[in-house]
Amino acid sequence: MSRLGMGLVGPGFIAAHHLDAVRRLGNVDVIGVAGSSPESTQRRAAELGVGRAYENYQRLLDDPAVHVVHNTTPNHLHKEVSLAALRAGKHVISDKPLASSAKESRELFEAARASGLAHVVTFNYRGHALVQQARSMIANGELGAPVFVHGCYLQDWLTDERTYSWRLDPSLGGASSALGDIGSHWCDLAEHVTGSRIVAVLADLHTAVPLRQVAATASRAFDASTDTARREVKITSEDLASVLLRFDNGARGSLVVGQVLPGHKNDLRLEVNGRQASLAWRQEQPNELWLGHHAQANALIAKDPARLDPSARSYAHLPAGHPEAWADAFRNLIADAYRWIGEGARPEHKPAALPTFADGYRNSLVIDAMLRSDASGGIWQPVEHVDESQLTTGTPA
Repeated sequence: MSRLGMGLVGPGFIAAHHLDAVRRLGNVDVIGVAGSSPESTQRRAAELGVGRAYENYQRLLDDPAVHVVHNTTPNHLHKEVSLAALRAGKHVISDKPLASSAKESRELFEAARASGLAHVVTFNYRGHALVQQARSMIANGELGAPVFVHGCYLQDWLTDERTYSWRLDPSLGGASSALGDIGSHWCDLAEHVTGSRIVAVLADLHTAVPLRQVAATASRAFDASTDTARREVKITSEDLASVLLRFDNGARGSLVVGQVLPGHKNDLRLEVNGRQASLAWRQEQPNELWLGHHAQANALIAKDPARLDPSARSYAHLPAGHPEAWADAFRNLIADAYRWIGEGARPEHKPAALPTFADGYRNSLVIDAMLRSDASGGIWQPVEHVDESQLTTGTPA
């Protein structure tokens, strides 16, 4: 088919960015959106410039004009909506985490693998050109054997105890908050860039703000509510986490995650130290890749399509000196997804940088191991092993 139709379920904060990415492709039609109620969906569709507001997501799935479903619902609905979409014969692009638990993630992975349909998880930091450059350099041995993989993902949007989100409610966001929300991004990025797998973790989780003053009326993510009517809610999920890591290639690592750290807006950093050299990338300065050396001067690689590895070049669309950032990386991931769909969603045609439900399932196993480690009182826990051939080929076992 020359053009594809997309429908979106869950038109909240991230929905606008899905729609923006799709509209930039030029060969995908935005058909409509479905939300929590007909009234709110109509209102949100008007805000997003979408013509069709479905009564519920099942109506959207029933529409033959919709070929691809973007699932941007709260975490507890991910499994229900994605599974229904696969059963309706629709390709699925889901926000992370894939589901609320490792068990649910496995169900989705297995259903997607058997469906023959495209299945994508939005680990969108893979879409940065210099992330792909770093991946290529490590794969080519330019750092030597990696020995240490470390970094952080730090935010401050939950610093104020008057801020509340459904992500803090385990029944809606899952057992983990900070790790599941943003730590999952870092873990996927670390594994994707290094080509290695986290095999064991030692985690310390903490809730720095155990009581929150919740507004009587719900607000969208990152909105500052001025509602004065409040109630006190006890928080049980973590807003801080420190984790030691072991990788399957023998490298060690560490990760710090927090969402209550003043001044840190979206501070994702990854550094890989090899025996010959080091590299580091920071999401808030995405057009620079730092290279560290022992016996020569350190250097910065600037985003320049003319000088990037061929595997990274297609993720940079503007000449040197023209910054590309978060929305561009998100667009790159969505473009990869629709390219895969356009080629029949066959496993052998999947772009190397595109994260699938297999990656989403694996990521949930990593986060699950961190939760088990903390619950055990701080004991190393293995990450459950899954046959890598199942994760990479997408073919039935």
